[in-house]
Amino acid sequence: MTHFDPYDLATAVDPYPVYAELRRSAPVYRNEERRFWALSRHADVLDAHNDWATYTSTGGVTIEGHESGSGLLITQDPPQHHWHRRIVSKVFTPRRMLDLEPFVRTRAAELLDAHADDDEFDIVREFSIQLPLDVISELIGIPAQHRPDVNRWSDQFLTRGPGADMNKVLEAGVNLHELYLHLVQDRRRNPSNDVISRIMTTDVLDDDGVTHILTDSEIAQRFMEMGAAGHETVAKGIPNGLMALTRFPDQRRALLDDRSLLPKAVEEILRYDAPSQLQGRTTTRDVELHGTKIPAGERVMLITGSALRDEEVYDAPDRFDLTRAQEPSTLFFGFGIHRCLGAHLARMEIRVAFDEILTRFPNFEVDESRAVRHVASNVRGVSGLPFRPNRTRRADVR
Repeated sequence: MTHFDPYDLATAVDPYPVYAELRRSAPVYRNEERRFWALSRHADVLDAHNDWATYTSTGGVTIEGHESGSGLLITQDPPQHHWHRRIVSKVFTPRRMLDLEPFVRTRAAELLDAHADDDEFDIVREFSIQLPLDVISELIGIPAQHRPDVNRWSDQFLTRGPGADMNKVLEAGVNLHELYLHLVQDRRRNPSNDVISRIMTTDVLDDDGVTHILTDSEIAQRFMEMGAAGHETVAKGIPNGLMALTRFPDQRRALLDDRSLLPKAVEEILRYDAPSQLQGRTTTRDVELHGTKIPAGERVMLITGSALRDEEVYDAPDRFDLTRAQEPSTLFFGFGIHRCLGAHLARMEIRVAFDEILTRFPNFEVDESRAVRHVASNVRGVSGLPFRPNRTRRADVR
């Protein structure tokens, strides 16, 4: 019988055979030990994302649900969610985030060039973690001296699993909130034309016509979640993509020959090995699905990683394919009311990162056998990946 536990090490290393079996034989799966249900088929995951009234986020988005009641936007449903998101959307527009591309490209080049003469370096520690941290810090206005703390606390805050120390998770959350709150309060005293100052003065009408403006604490909360979520997708997506291009050298050759495929490559990287694998919800009513009843008040995990490999939607779903035609949804950024606000920024960062990597190191090698992978319930990625630039070798991978 199929067993699915995202905290199993074997599942963390390669969950996709388990996902395939769930789709075939247990599309509504129950883990009695950890007390959650799981949906694995694309249609079911998509429907649940679009039905926030039945599958609420207010109980938390992880298996444990410790973030419930935290004030994070991802744990809010309408009507409160709507006006909070409208304020953030008015400040963090796609255009404003895409205007950061020159900064992203310059910073990516600096980080990579620092290792041009190295025989090998850790692409995660030296590049994929640092780049999105610097970008989100630039967007929000986090001073350089605070950025190492933001990186360390964000990683600590997102830690989940049997070995996680929830006291440290909570401590990291408090530290991040206090840091962002200090920055907001400083702008109150010294306003400028930056993002923090703009969001402090932005108001919106809710569905009842009532005007709302964010408090300092709520602004700090929005920055905290944007910093953590925006950082995580890119930090994990880059090494996941490097490993995918290594496994499929024909696709790597195609990308080297035609950089116009870069936007397609970003989509396929996020589909093939999604950084965000699961999103937790809680049922508000009894749900009947595939002959199985999920009672009200139960935790349900929506397995994005499985939905994006569903053979009912994607041809040869286990193949990394830059010519793939099917793009029925972008579940890798969430969907419905909780779709990631930073999707445009994350796409751009990953696109620029791969453009700069391929320009400098067309013959790069990554050693997946030495990748460092930690067990986590919601996310998939590596915390270490050896990268060999091979800059002096002939620029021909064919």
